[in-house]
Amino acid sequence: MAKKPLFERLTPNQTKMIVEKRDRESGDGKDLYMKGIFIQGGVKNQNDRIYPIQEIGKAVETINERLQEGQTVLGEADHPEELTVNLDRVSHIVEDMWMDGPNGYGKLKIIPTPMGNIISTLLESGAKLGVSSRGSGNVNESGHVSDFDIVTVDIVAQPSAPEAYPKAIRESLWNMRGGYGMYNLAEAMINDKKAQKYLQEGIMKFIEELNKK
Repeated sequence: MAKKPLFERLTPNQTKMIVEKRDRESGDGKDLYMKGIFIQGGVKNQNDRIYPIQEIGKAVETINERLQEGQTVLGEADHPEELTVNLDRVSHIVEDMWMDGPNGYGKLKIIPTPMGNIISTLLESGAKLGVSSRGSGNVNESGHVSDFDIVTVDIVAQPSAPEAYPKAIRESLWNMRGGYGMYNLAEAMINDKKAQKYLQEGIMKFIEELNKK
């Protein structure tokens, strides 16, 4: 039986996320990190699924084995509807995962891709972002998950209400004043490095306008 794709979002409050800045070894600037809960165990989540602690533990161990083998675990800004990682939306690298009590914790490093630059600007502007685990497994009638594997962990915007969890960041931007222009600028930046500085300036102005409301 084929395993089912599983996507589980956590809000900033649920993740207990800490944002850190660290000096690069090269000495030319700082790297931005996010550290916190990536997936909760032993409780029924908003999707009515329960991840047994031992299942999360095995999935975390598998992720760390991939990292120790030299694999790079890439994550995206917002998550797609499939398990394949889209390189044009990559914003960070999953550097580490570990268990603490019933939950799987981890650390992300934001990287200077177009989407990574958006995430960095949002975080440095005080935006609260959550995470979404992306994986696969089997789910029984009571909602318990088995044979769980984590593909990656994505960064997601905090929804305005629990029922709004499936909304994409892109859709949220389109519904905000000035958001459509911001999205178009982000698209242009993918193929134009000179547009990156204008995107960051635009995001800052965009956030300032939202704060005035």
